[in-house]
Amino acid sequence: MGRFDAIVIGAGHNGLTCACYLAKSGLKVAIFERWHTVGGTAVTEEFHPGFRNSTASYTVSLLDPKVITDLRLAEHGLRILERPVQNFLPLPGGDAFSAGPRAADTLAEARRFSARDAARLPDYHAMLGRAVALLRTLLARTPPTDLRRARDLWETLSFGRRFRALPLAAQREIHELFTRSAGEILDHWFEAEPLKALLGFDSVVGNYASPYTPGSGYVLLHHAFGQVNGQGGAWGHAVGGMGAITEAMAREAARLGVQVECDAPVRRVLTRPVTSGAAPGTSRGGLTGARGGATDALRVARDAAPWRAPVATGVELEDGRVFEAATIAANVGPKPLFLSMLEPGDLPADFRAHIERFRTASATFRMNVALAAPPRFATRAGAAARDPAHLGAGIIVAPSLRYMDRAFADARLHGISREPIVEMLLPSVLDDSLAPRGAHVASLFCQHFDYHLPGGRSWRDDAERERAADLVIDTVERCAPGFRASVVARSALSPLDLERRFGLAGGDIFHGALGLDQLWAARPALGYGDYRTPVDGLWLCGSGAHPGGGVTGLPGHNAARAILARR
Repeated sequence: MGRFDAIVIGAGHNGLTCACYLAKSGLKVAIFERWHTVGGTAVTEEFHPGFRNSTASYTVSLLDPKVITDLRLAEHGLRILERPVQNFLPLPGGDAFSAGPRAADTLAEARRFSARDAARLPDYHAMLGRAVALLRTLLARTPPTDLRRARDLWETLSFGRRFRALPLAAQREIHELFTRSAGEILDHWFEAEPLKALLGFDSVVGNYASPYTPGSGYVLLHHAFGQVNGQGGAWGHAVGGMGAITEAMAREAARLGVQVECDAPVRRVLTRPVTSGAAPGTSRGGLTGARGGATDALRVARDAAPWRAPVATGVELEDGRVFEAATIAANVGPKPLFLSMLEPGDLPADFRAHIERFRTASATFRMNVALAAPPRFATRAGAAARDPAHLGAGIIVAPSLRYMDRAFADARLHGISREPIVEMLLPSVLDDSLAPRGAHVASLFCQHFDYHLPGGRSWRDDAERERAADLVIDTVERCAPGFRASVVARSALSPLDLERRFGLAGGDIFHGALGLDQLWAARPALGYGDYRTPVDGLWLCGSGAHPGGGVTGLPGHNAARAILARR
């Protein structure tokens, strides 16, 4: 048995971030990670001899600049390169839409399709910028949870003042972004389908919804608050893949004395009831370190009495080892934490019921592909040799909002989109450490693939994964003839694979849907949006807490600050 001041469950980027901030304050910290390496979903792995790529998370923008600076990530070797072209949208009929690298380039491209849209695009970006500026004031702040507390009341009033200080027209715009669909908003602003598709793609990333689903406007906004090397709204590539981010974080953790143990899955969080007669070391599940149930007397007393918040005392690993700490920070999703790592009696019945209803379904299918040669898009086959910059872009295979709407409807009916939405990145265009000379790796991020397949089908059947992977390859093949023939090898992760491999409930890449009912003070539940949980000493530091998903480091940063404020 070992003892620490704080234990972090999970060595993903938020867990590492939280641990570093706690250790910087002088605490003795340990991280226990279920996988054989740190990183969580931000990890780089070889998936075919000579070919490495980011396994799940695959692109950089949302990583908070303060986290980058505070954790000395650049000093630990992290380099992020901006895409030479931000996005590239192949279109039917031999055309394409390119965004960037400069705003003037995007404006000129928009003008090819609609002079009216080109005239309105700067105003649209200004509107989005006003909303992003307001959102950024919330990202690193702890949401208010109890207006009877002075701090929470002040936080609510402060946000209200910031909102009311905006012009009334801007207030209406922001209200629409948070409540309406991205499709409605974009249809109001623009007429050209390619521009609307390019802008609307972000509304369905990790979001099992149509761009016309109310609330999808916020998902679009959520993906707009990032930056790369000071360039707002830009996306980029971490040299060495997404694992370079967490490897740099792990180096800082080691420098600060954090003990990190991999291949050490946590079975459960140990707790003790708050009773005047509780013996030291007594925890739910028996004496600390005991396997099995509580004593009969303790169980009867617990079940008969009104629920009272228990106290976290440590963790038990799958191999039976026990480690004690007064602070436990969980970098796992709300569902795995509350429904699998705690006894039912550790939680109020209404809270547990809420977590059971917590929505976890991003309908994401993730592939890595080893390529003998880069793809040649039918729209740019002639120009590619002269200007291959578009190969360094986020290549979006979804030519219209209606295409995305059909993909969602198709998945609702059939479980998978027969014409899926695909974003393809070729990181080896920017980073030659990922593939042999002349060869390439492609990241394919795909929507929509339901966790629950109809008609008795299941992702447990490997054939379902392979059929879905074939659909994705065929989708890319239609706009890049010869793509299938260039495939050397591929790996694919279904929603079930994402759940099994990374502990993502329902395969949800954000630890929970980014709906208005699951944001800010309501993430993961009203009353517990401030990183606390119903168990005293147990905190949530992952993407299931504010401000939600993406490789930001902010849930870990914010949780550490909240933990330290309570000590």
